[in-house]
Amino acid sequence: MNQDKIKILLVDDEEDILEILEYNLLKANYEVKTALNGEVALQILKEFSPHLVILDIMMPQLNGIEVCQKIRENASFNTVLITFLTAKSESFTQITALEAGGDDYITKPIKPAVFLSRVKAILRRHENLRPHEITKTLRFGTLEINKENYNVSIAGKAISLAKKEFELLAFLANKPGRVYRRQEILDNVWGVNVRVGDRTIDVHIRKLREKVGDHFIVTIKGVGYKFDFS
Repeated sequence: MNQDKIKILLVDDEEDILEILEYNLLKANYEVKTALNGEVALQILKEFSPHLVILDIMMPQLNGIEVCQKIRENASFNTVLITFLTAKSESFTQITALEAGGDDYITKPIKPAVFLSRVKAILRRHENLRPHEITKTLRFGTLEINKENYNVSIAGKAISLAKKEFELLAFLANKPGRVYRRQEILDNVWGVNVRVGDRTIDVHIRKLREKVGDHFIVTIKGVGYKFDFS
């Protein structure tokens, strides 16, 4: 078995969906294990040590939310990425999934090419799959964020940001697509011992959108925010 392959654990109680997704992941050269329910998934997880777990939410025995919570309770799997498979109408469930510790969700039905693209984007967030050298400049199309010099530019034109605006933008952009809860943002940007008003994040997000464009920072209702570049 090739140790260099990226490992994905795919969990869904619908065998036809499981087979289609597994086929496309294998074709894309990922190493894949599958499970038809949450209990089996947790057993496989211990020996397989995947980089990414793709979980259907609605499953018998243990549902996807419960499986996610159990994974997050185990410090041995703190680098494992978790994304959910959800129906488009399950907005409440999607919020619950993110609050349970999920990193993202993929809505069904989904075309294989789009599915693989989403998987690839999610895997970029895995700390063990990223280059070890520190990237001082983040680039997203014409947007550049220089973390060393606190400079932001769009198409070569400098954008003036206040210090906390820059830190907020850099924090979100460091892991594109990763949804951050409001408290996580406050703790990481303002500090755990700093007390700020409830509207602090909202004000800074609004100002950032005015300066860099409102399409980069996406609000996940009831959860928090993410930086999006797709």
